[in-house]
Amino acid sequence: MSLDLELFRRVLEDERVRLRSARESVNHDGSLADETGDLASGPGDHLADHATETFMRELDDGLDENVEHLLGEIEAALERIARGTYGTCVVCGRQIDEERLRAVPYATLCIDDKRARERS
Repeated sequence: MSLDLELFRRVLEDERVRLRSARESVNHDGSLADETGDLASGPGDHLADHATETFMRELDDGLDENVEHLLGEIEAALERIARGTYGTCVVCGRQIDEERLRAVPYATLCIDDKRARERS
C-alpha cells in the first residue's frame, strides 16, 4: 500500500495553520478586567475575580503548551515526509495503517506498538 504523501502533507499543513490561529486567539494580553468589563480592577476586588483571572491565565498557558507540543509533532511529521520515512513505525519498522494516519496524521507508532506503550 502506498500512502498519498501530498494528501498527508496538506492535512498536516492545514492543521499547523489551524493550531497557530487557535493559539493566537487564546493568548490574552489583557487582564480579566479588559475582557469582562472591570470585574477585578479596584480596591473592592473580590477573591473570586482574582481566582477566575488566575484560572484563565493557567488555562491559556496549558492550551498554549499543548499547541506547541502538537506543532512540534506536525513539524516532525512533515520532516518525515521530506525524508521518506513518513508512515513507518519507529519501533517495529512496519507501515502505519492509513486509517490510523488519517486519525492522527503525526503518528509515529503503529497501533500495536501504541497499545503496547500505553499498557506499560
